[in-house]
Amino acid sequence: RTANITVPFADQGRSSCQFRNKCWLGCPFGAYFSTQSSTLPAAMKTGNLTLRPWSIVTKILYDKDKKRATGVEVLDGENNKTYTYNAKIIFLNASTIASTAILLNSVSDRFPNGMGNDSGELGHNLMDHHSSAGAGGVYEGFEEVYYKGRRPCGFLIPRFRNLANNDKQAGFVRGYNIQGDGERREWANTAEAFKEDFGSDFKAKLTKPGPWSIWMAGWGECLPYHENKISLGSQKNKWGMPVVEIDFEFKENEKHMMDDIQRSCAEMLSKAGFTNVEMFNYHRPGGNTAHEMGTARMGHDPKTSVLNKFNQVHAVRNLFVTDGSCMTSSACQNPSLTYMALTARACQYAVEQLKRNQL
Repeated sequence: RTANITVPFADQGRSSCQFRNKCWLGCPFGAYFSTQSSTLPAAMKTGNLTLRPWSIVTKILYDKDKKRATGVEVLDGENNKTYTYNAKIIFLNASTIASTAILLNSVSDRFPNGMGNDSGELGHNLMDHHSSAGAGGVYEGFEEVYYKGRRPCGFLIPRFRNLANNDKQAGFVRGYNIQGDGERREWANTAEAFKEDFGSDFKAKLTKPGPWSIWMAGWGECLPYHENKISLGSQKNKWGMPVVEIDFEFKENEKHMMDDIQRSCAEMLSKAGFTNVEMFNYHRPGGNTAHEMGTARMGHDPKTSVLNKFNQVHAVRNLFVTDGSCMTSSACQNPSLTYMALTARACQYAVEQLKRNQL
């Protein structure tokens, strides 16, 4: 399953997939789900949405007598003027690191260490999936066959490690899924070998497809270590905002998991008949998978968490945070749909609370 529609939705201004390999650009046809093609147009149709670009939210404003957030302070990135916008309810969804940076910058007499930071957990437990380790191989055969068109995704093998009572089967806890891509090698992969050639022979070699190959890697869970964190530094950016400092590393559990990913991928390819199987680990630092999570975790106890189960800030009931910062675990799945589901759930709860005059 992918987030690509196969029939047009004229009422949404979205066409069906055109097989143009533009998914990575956000899809100019609207066939691939994105904020620009789906949710923003739908919100605009309600007549209740105002877009204000170049707005840098500097802080959430707070009324200590009413114990409520009253609005946001915004710095215009073009004219450097400051504006204030008031609201009954505030949803903060600036992405994991930016949302928490805004909360940390929202200091007051009530919240000297950042809004909602009574637990001291704000900024801590930063996570990102690791996706550096895997294996690749070549398949000898099917040389008369080529593919037509493009798929919007590769293949995925769901998690299979540590499923029974979270057993430590392979020297680590939790697990990973495997994502990969199979294709014939193209000119970009072979051009270096023909760099001395020229003319028609050179063109013929470049246009001849190479062997079938597979690349596969594990997307692995990162545990929520308290010392993996973000904080606001003393250095300021050109708008006068504190620069975010990130202190993060993958630890032994993740490294053992990467070793197992390499071995598992290599074993699968070998048993499937692939040759020239090679394991790899790119040793990418955190942030490369762009699945940042944590830093404003949910929880039942205000002493150990920032948000409750409805993504409300424990101490500020009309402030909700529903992006990746709310996560307490990274699991190993791509997380964006989970954020969307949490946001829909929190919105429904907020509306119900408003109707009861409890917000």
